[in-house]
Amino acid sequence: MLDEAWIEPPPAAVLAGPERFNGVPATVSDFWRFALSDLRTNNARGYLAEFLVARAVGLSDVTRTEWDAYDLTLGDIRIEVKSSAYLQAWKQRTLSPIRFSGLRATRHHPDYGYNPAGKQLNAHVYVFCVQTAQQHEQYRPLDLSQWNFYVVGHDALEAVGNSSIGLKAVIDLAGPPTPWSELRDAITSTAVGQNIPDESWWTEGNS
Repeated sequence: MLDEAWIEPPPAAVLAGPERFNGVPATVSDFWRFALSDLRTNNARGYLAEFLVARAVGLSDVTRTEWDAYDLTLGDIRIEVKSSAYLQAWKQRTLSPIRFSGLRATRHHPDYGYNPAGKQLNAHVYVFCVQTAQQHEQYRPLDLSQWNFYVVGHDALEAVGNSSIGLKAVIDLAGPPTPWSELRDAITSTAVGQNIPDESWWTEGNS
């Protein structure tokens, strides 16, 4: 029997920035400035890439959900966004190679646990985002001209069979970068005919 006493969180309130702390002379904007000012960090760059893709496909009112099996949904299309950059927030001897990891993940159901099939590709379409600046004095993460976007379908990645992929392999699969303004069309056309593992790994009789 499933435990009926699950503690299920309600949807989070969408914050706008001017909300004030109770007992601290600060606002949510102050916290965001503290936590996310450096968009070179891996987490912040990933959030920014997801935001750019969401805006490109017309998802202007969504907020990101942590630990989902994929990042965005456009109708029935599941989209995974990956980001990489040559420059980091720490001292480097050389530019970082462009590589995207964590392509595969194990699906999870809050009632039935993890899919015993293990790590799989769970999205119809993968958007690989590259911040292209190679000198810190020229690094402008809010400038779309410094981003390249590559769109690859699930089946093409499945044929490669890896959990991570480098830029050359991405270009071999995707071709040249897709302009930000054309991402929606590229994603919807790439999603056609993609086959993703979507079967339940439980039966209602287990409940």
